[in-house]
Amino acid sequence: WTWQGPGALETLWLTLCQFHNRVEIEFLPVYSPSEEEKKDPALYASNVRRVMAEALGISVTDYTFEDCQLALAEGQLRLPADTCLLEFARLVRRLGLKPEALEKDLARYSESARTHRGGRMGLPEFAEYLGVPVSDTLEDMFSLFDESGEGRMDPREYVVALSVVCRPARTLDTIQLAFKMYGSRDGHIDEAALSSILKTALGVAELSVTNLFQAIDQEGTGQITFADFCSFAEMFPNFAEEYLYPKQTHSDGSAQTPLAPTPNGFCADFSPENSDFGRKPFREKL
Repeated sequence: WTWQGPGALETLWLTLCQFHNRVEIEFLPVYSPSEEEKKDPALYASNVRRVMAEALGISVTDYTFEDCQLALAEGQLRLPADTCLLEFARLVRRLGLKPEALEKDLARYSESARTHRGGRMGLPEFAEYLGVPVSDTLEDMFSLFDESGEGRMDPREYVVALSVVCRPARTLDTIQLAFKMYGSRDGHIDEAALSSILKTALGVAELSVTNLFQAIDQEGTGQITFADFCSFAEMFPNFAEEYLYPKQTHSDGSAQTPLAPTPNGFCADFSPENSDFGRKPFREKL
């Protein structure tokens, strides 16, 4: 039992229902660090992890407990397998910005981003916006939002992605925050704005929202409000599967069937060996 599943009392009861419980402990030889490892604790930790993984017969992964929480969160926007949000969350932590402690700062970030009104910023401005120095890690994060590769990004997209990472199961809270940033004075957004919001919230480069927008915009005004979105989400709680990526939720010749479906659509194997993380520069927009 970790952070999901039955409660402590039920776990205790089920354990006591067993006649006996088996546990196997294997003691590996003491691992003595080399001179190179003594100078580089991260290398030492990585090599010890590799030895343990080989003894267990499993692959290593760079995903953390928080990454798994994000991937398995139950929300109406089921993250697709090719999402960049796991990489984004990892970069946030590498910058020393803990997502679990940033939720209280979302309002401040969103208000600052809203004042830009779609204005884009460069890397130095982005560093000042976050209050961190320019670094390779920040450049990697910046490239996630640099759609054209011209060195400019929309801070509103960062706020949407951060909101998903901070509260992955609270879909409507993220959408409401996004409507405040992207909406006009009367709170309306158009299809282009909805597309930008949902692409960022799902961490994908391409996404068609036309069918979803038309379904919400019953009167055909070309604009919707957050209240319209909420009403539609209440009527169709599985709107993401039906309108955003139906091909991924219905078996066909071109779609891969997940090995073990989870609430957020991820397979049980989180190993980076089965993904492209770390193999190519992160130049695609979230």
